[in-house]
Amino acid sequence: MADRGELGQRKAAVLHTIVEEYVRTGEPVGSETIAERASLGVSSATIRNEMAALEELGFLSHPHTSAGRIPTDAGYRHYVDTLPARGRLKDVQRRAIASHFAEAILDLEEVLKGSVMLLSRLTQYAGVAVPPGAAEEQLVRLELIDMGPTMMVLAVGQHGRVDKQILDRPEHWSAEAFHGAARKLRGLQGKTYSDSQAKLLELAATVSADLLLLVADVLRLATRGDHATHVMVGGVANLADEAQTWRRETLRRLFETLEREQEMLQVLHDVAADDVSVTIGAEHPTTGGWEASIVTAPFRAGDVNLGTIGIVGPTRMDYLLAMASVRAVAERLSEAATELDQ
Repeated sequence: MADRGELGQRKAAVLHTIVEEYVRTGEPVGSETIAERASLGVSSATIRNEMAALEELGFLSHPHTSAGRIPTDAGYRHYVDTLPARGRLKDVQRRAIASHFAEAILDLEEVLKGSVMLLSRLTQYAGVAVPPGAAEEQLVRLELIDMGPTMMVLAVGQHGRVDKQILDRPEHWSAEAFHGAARKLRGLQGKTYSDSQAKLLELAATVSADLLLLVADVLRLATRGDHATHVMVGGVANLADEAQTWRRETLRRLFETLEREQEMLQVLHDVAADDVSVTIGAEHPTTGGWEASIVTAPFRAGDVNLGTIGIVGPTRMDYLLAMASVRAVAERLSEAATELDQ
């Protein structure tokens, strides 16, 4: 296969016209369509020669039942690599993003769930996201709240994560014992979930027997903060609408992977980058099996990467829209996360 830089201007124009027409129609693209759309000022015979050369180079394939051509993964890659760095969204799409982030943001994970669905609506593909892991999230509030015969442990993370647990209050506890326990827990504020677990283990060895049960329950509560990172998925029905794009078997494998959270998590980890990343078909073993593409971007709080958001769709994708949408939503998520951190 030739290097991408070896394509001349006319070959590149032919290739890009084929990609855009195939994405738009789903039908193999012939020389007459290219002559009409690309305005190259050459004959259909010359265009057919260019198409044959692009096929020889591995950028196009030729379905046996048609005289037209369709892009290969390499053809899509050349197209994506020459797109403008920041595509423009339509006014209606920009308004949808602005409206989503205009609401008060209290819980980053809830905003992220909504953002996954927003991306799905904007692109008509499936939205995916990896939320921040809680292990290194700081506890900004950890309180023991008196509720009479019971008490509640309330833990609030810096990104809006809230954990609470109702516990029975020991009958023989005095007010002084209660307030002493509350002070010990407040001493964990500012620590990460993982650091708080280590500190709780130390407390379990030093507190009185009356507090051991409480410490054990709080430890279990904090341990929930260290749950395995999961994947959010939304708008999967959009992929079913693209059933004509995929063979039934590849679509089945895609759906199965979306259901197997850890496998999908590994794919998103593999394709992650510092900016908008596009993975096309066989560029990754898993997406090659799906005949799919993934467009992702990180979201941050300041300079710290928190997670990933993006879309999954067929290789016959509107890449310009997908990349612009993912970039815009990731940037707004980063602004929201940074505000929550302050």
